[in-house]
Amino acid sequence: MRTIALEEHYATTEFLNGPGRWLASRTGIVEPISDLGDGRIAAMDDAGVDVAVLSLAAPGVEQLDGPEAVRLARECNDELAKAVGRYPGRLAGFAALPISAPAEAAGELERTVRDHGFVGTVINGHSQGRYLDDPFFDPVLSRAAALRVPIYLHPTIPPAGVIKSSYAGFSDQVTFTLATVGWGWHINTGTHVLRLILGGVFDRYPELQVIIGHMGEAIPFMLPRFDATLKPDLTGLQHPVSTYLRRNLNYTFANFNDEATYANLVAQVGIGRVCFSADYPFGSMRAARDFFDRLPLGDDDRALIGHRNAERLLGL
Repeated sequence: MRTIALEEHYATTEFLNGPGRWLASRTGIVEPISDLGDGRIAAMDDAGVDVAVLSLAAPGVEQLDGPEAVRLARECNDELAKAVGRYPGRLAGFAALPISAPAEAAGELERTVRDHGFVGTVINGHSQGRYLDDPFFDPVLSRAAALRVPIYLHPTIPPAGVIKSSYAGFSDQVTFTLATVGWGWHINTGTHVLRLILGGVFDRYPELQVIIGHMGEAIPFMLPRFDATLKPDLTGLQHPVSTYLRRNLNYTFANFNDEATYANLVAQVGIGRVCFSADYPFGSMRAARDFFDRLPLGDDDRALIGHRNAERLLGL
């Protein structure tokens, strides 16, 4: 069965020497994340992954000022496009966008979709403390909606003020882990999604699709509470929060290989919104595929998660 993985990462040499320098401290990451060649394809073959949709690793270019972000995003996108061209049918691309310069970011999204065949964009959390519900970013949202390509909202390190107020007081290593992979960036991403909903983004752009990983960044667990408290007569929205979470949001595994978490996700949003991903090289493609194969699914539902939902969402 065809398997498409949606949250898979790469990095260029310049990115690793710049905003991605933190990746050098991660054991065993630099070599696989830099590999846009035969080694990556071999790893996919070994794991049983047919297509990997690649995105620039966090923190991306979102924290850079406009001119530098524009330059580096374009260079990374062009390098990714060459790899996609070398392996047609095996690799696809999500654009890196210089969202600190929204007009230029909208243009770069259109260029990569038109010229490179990219299937959407990954945005790594906030941009210098600003979130996508801010009208400042409307050129990016409107262009994604017009192009009918999704935004993959990926976590990033929370703003310094949030780390200081919520996660400090421990060793540097514990604080960093708590603020990022252990808790903070998942909760921050879930809050970002709620900001998009409560800010009316999906009322303005009802066809806009957003993808989040990690089995929904804790949102599915809280979905009933959102409807009980954030009702339309309070929010002024056209629909309950759950409508947007089931209509405009899509969800991937992304190294959360846990059956109970998966079961709650499907119970809350439906299997038609769930896609496979591994979060490679931070997560193992083999482990992700083994987890997927263990799930008690019929053939039709397995095909939905494995490839059909992604094909519909990305036009693959």
